[in-house]
Amino acid sequence: MVSTPTTFRFGEDRLTTSIALSIADGNTKVIISPEQRGKIRLSAKKVTAIVDKGEAVYGINTGFGPLCTTKISKEETQILQTNILKSHSVGVGKPIATKISKLMLILKAQSLAKGFSGISETTLDRILWHIDTDVIPVVPSQGSVGASGDLAPLSHLFLPLIGLGTVQFEGETITVKTLFKRKNLKPIELGPKEGLALINGTQFIAAHAVKVVDKLQSCLSQADIIGAMMIEGLQGSIKPFYKELHELRPFKGNIHVASRVKSLLHGSEIMEDHIDCERVQDPYSLRCIPQVHGASRNAWLHLKELVEIELNSVTDNPIIINEELTISGGNFHGQPLAMALDYACLAASEIGNISDRRIYLALEGNSPGVPKLLMEDTGINSGYMILQYTTAALASENKGLCFPSSADSIPTSLGQEDHVSMGSIGGRKALQVIENVEKILAIELLTAAQAFEFRKPLKSGILLDEIHKEIRTKVAFVDKDRVFADDIQTGIKIVQNKTIIHVINETCKREDISLQTEYSNEFEVY
Repeated sequence: MVSTPTTFRFGEDRLTTSIALSIADGNTKVIISPEQRGKIRLSAKKVTAIVDKGEAVYGINTGFGPLCTTKISKEETQILQTNILKSHSVGVGKPIATKISKLMLILKAQSLAKGFSGISETTLDRILWHIDTDVIPVVPSQGSVGASGDLAPLSHLFLPLIGLGTVQFEGETITVKTLFKRKNLKPIELGPKEGLALINGTQFIAAHAVKVVDKLQSCLSQADIIGAMMIEGLQGSIKPFYKELHELRPFKGNIHVASRVKSLLHGSEIMEDHIDCERVQDPYSLRCIPQVHGASRNAWLHLKELVEIELNSVTDNPIIINEELTISGGNFHGQPLAMALDYACLAASEIGNISDRRIYLALEGNSPGVPKLLMEDTGINSGYMILQYTTAALASENKGLCFPSSADSIPTSLGQEDHVSMGSIGGRKALQVIENVEKILAIELLTAAQAFEFRKPLKSGILLDEIHKEIRTKVAFVDKDRVFADDIQTGIKIVQNKTIIHVINETCKREDISLQTEYSNEFEVY
C-alpha cells in the first residue's frame, strides 16, 4: 500500500482502494472544492430545468422500472424521490460490516460529486457529514441482484437522510430518530431525481471489492512468506525459483512470486546444508508456488485495475449530460466487477488449496529430520494431525463457494430488468472465501514454524529467522498435545493483523534489504 493523502477532493482526485480505506479509517479527510461545487450546482439546475419543461425523463418525472411510462406531476416529484427510498428498502439478513457501509458512503460521494447526477449540495453535504462524524447506516447484507445497481442496500444506506433507518454511532446501534434528537438534526428534502441518484449504482459491490483487494493482497503476500518458511522446514529446493526458469514463461505474477521467495531464502544455512542431496524434485505444492501463487496474483491485479476504474466512474441512472441530453443507460450494471470478483474468489480459494497440501506434506514425515505429525513422541500424542482436518474442511468449503455468481441471472422488475449481475452475492462470497483462506494460512504458519524448528541449529536467512522469532513470542514449540484451537486463534490474529508482513518490512528497512521485483509497483502497491 502506498502513502495516502491527508485530504481527498471528491469528484476531482483519483480514488484508489488504499485511499478509500484510508478515508474509512479516518486517516484522510474529505472535501469538495468550490470549483467542483459549481459543477454539482449546475447539474442540479439542469434537472430543475427538465422538470420545468415537463418532458418525460426517466426517474425525474416518471415512475421507476416497469412504471417508467407513468408520468409524475411537477408537484409530486419530491414525494416520488422520498418514496423510492422507502419502497426499495427491502434488504434482509445480517448487517454488513460497518466499515463496508462506510466505504459505500465514500464511493457514492465520489460518484455523485462528479457532477452528472443532479444531486444537490445539501444532500451531498449530509453524506459527507456521515463520513466525517462516523455515523454509519446499518445495511442488510442480502437483497441486491447487482442491477439496476445495488438498489436495496443503497436504499437502506440513505434512509437516514430522510430521518428513517438505524445507524452505528459511538459503538451502539440507534434509530435515526434518536440520532436526530442527540444531534439536533432534521431530515433533508430530496429534490427531483435525488432519490434515484442515491440508490442507482454499484457501491455495495464496489465496497466489497475494495475489501477483497485489500484482504486478498495480504493473503497473497503472506502465502509467499509462509510458503518460503515451509520450503525451509521441509528442505525444499531453491531451483524452481530461479529467474532463468520463469523468463521462459514470463507471467508477471509467476516472476514476482519466484523472485520474492528466492530473496526470502537468500543466505540460508538450511538451503546450503542440502544443496547436493539426492532428491530430484519436490512435490508440486512446493515446486509450483510461483505458478499457483502467481496465477492468483494475476487475478488480483485484474480485479484491482477494474475496481479502480469503477471507483472513479458515474454509475447511477439516468446520467445528466445537459438540459437537452439525459441518457438512460446501464452504467449501474455490476457485470464488470461481478465477473472479476468471481475470478478473485477462485484465486483466493486456490491459495487455500495449495496451502492445505503443504500442511499435509509437512505431516507425512518424509523430509529428513522432520518427524511424522511434526512431533517426536507420537502415539500418546496426535501432534499436528487434526489441524489438517480443519484446513481440509475449509478448503472444501471454499470449493463449494467458487461457483460463479455472475453465471446466474434472474429477471426482476416485471422483466424491465431482465439481466442482472449478481455481483453483490459474488462480493460477499469472495470475502467469505478469503476469510477461510486466512484461517488456512494461519494453520500453515503454525505448521511451518514447527517444521522450521527441527532444522536447528542451522539458520535460515535473516528474514525468515525474524519471522520465526516473532511467531515464538506468541506460540510456543509443541512437544506434547495441547488445545490447538488456542494456537490457531493466535495464528489467525497474526495473519489478520499482517504481523509477518510488518516484520519483513521492518527487517528489510533495518538491514537495508530489498525484496523489490520488476513488478513490485503493480503487485505491492494499491
